[in-house]
Amino acid sequence: MVRKLGDNSKSVVVIGAGIAGIQAALDLGDMGIKVYLVEKEPCIGGRMAQLDKTFPTLDCSICILAPKLSECYRHPNITLYTLAEVQKIEGSAGNFTVEVLKHPRYVKEGVCTNCGDCGSICPVRGVPNFFDADLVTQSAAQIAFPAAVPPVYRINPDVCLYLNYGICGLCYQNCGADAIDFTQKEEVIPVENVGAIIVATGVDLAENIHTLNVYGYQKYDNVVTAMEFERLICASGPQQGHLKTLTDGRTPKKIAFLQCIDSRNDRTQDYCSSVCCMYTTKEAMVAYEHDNELESYVFYIDLRAGGKGFQKFLLRGAEEYNIKYIKSKISHIEVDENQSPIITYENLESAEIKQMRFDLVVLATCIIPSLSNEKIAKILGIDLDKNRFIKTDPFFPIESSVPGIYTCGCAREPMDIPRSVAEASGAAARAAELVKGG
Repeated sequence: MVRKLGDNSKSVVVIGAGIAGIQAALDLGDMGIKVYLVEKEPCIGGRMAQLDKTFPTLDCSICILAPKLSECYRHPNITLYTLAEVQKIEGSAGNFTVEVLKHPRYVKEGVCTNCGDCGSICPVRGVPNFFDADLVTQSAAQIAFPAAVPPVYRINPDVCLYLNYGICGLCYQNCGADAIDFTQKEEVIPVENVGAIIVATGVDLAENIHTLNVYGYQKYDNVVTAMEFERLICASGPQQGHLKTLTDGRTPKKIAFLQCIDSRNDRTQDYCSSVCCMYTTKEAMVAYEHDNELESYVFYIDLRAGGKGFQKFLLRGAEEYNIKYIKSKISHIEVDENQSPIITYENLESAEIKQMRFDLVVLATCIIPSLSNEKIAKILGIDLDKNRFIKTDPFFPIESSVPGIYTCGCAREPMDIPRSVAEASGAAARAAELVKGG
């Protein structure tokens, strides 16, 4: 199905609806510029929506993000396409034509009331829940989280019995709002006369099972990644904010945080992810707030705290939150008869080999470019750097190799949320300058 839009001159296409893409879209929309916000996932918000709190203020992440989600969804100058991707581009700066492929949701976006009846009655269970880092499962009729935007369920076509075998249909039969639509097809939406494009594809996390298995990941239940820990400790997560071990449900009293996992080496990624030291300290602080008898140990190579107030944040963790920082290299991890991880490490300050037992081990995995970057770069004709981030000029960090195509946030390198938001506003200003002829 091809649906052609009306006159949309002086518009901007923003690819990716994490915090950077959302901020860019809101800035442009507030300037009176028409924005088409394209997101490949069923909802917007990106990685920030999965976090419990942010550093260095320890503010609630969703409390900051939710108003922006709502404003973005209702903004008169922003058209939101979820479950969508840019598949073709033509033209040049000031006059692009962008072709958007929108995948079917099988639920009518303007009709669904987010009641959850379809998810409750669906017989297909055990579908991994990406939002909760696959720690829990859901049904084929699913929504990422209660405050998701758009607040619309989606039928997962990979596991739906009706879409694959023509049987079941319980969600269709029992939907009081008549929102289920199994006849939906892919739509190709041409967006013409686009003045500029902003790429805000965000990041993925390095979770190479072979590499992480060295640290006991997916070998021992009480070894988790930092994102899994975020969901375990978050009030909206699978444990409702009550941190427990995954083996026997005990409240952990001693947690190890391992830094630079899959980064800063020649075998995987040779760069620093820049935010791991900070979010690790944040996670240890939040855990301590849950239980002030908790001990946290951070095993690091170097501590990097380059932002405003970041060094004070680390010192505060050590002085007020019972966090101990150990400059070290990890040799290996094993478990005892109670499945408690035992870490063997070299203390780089004393040059001693030591062992320590913990209730839980958290791996600060490397931030890597979005897995869609290579595809997007090929479609847009822009260059990537050696690490597959979007290549920019050091003196013009929001400008890609193609005039009129800008980038911001972690699409071009690892960075924290405040810096991503600042760059998004910069990219929006640069796009507006081009669109309005400033």
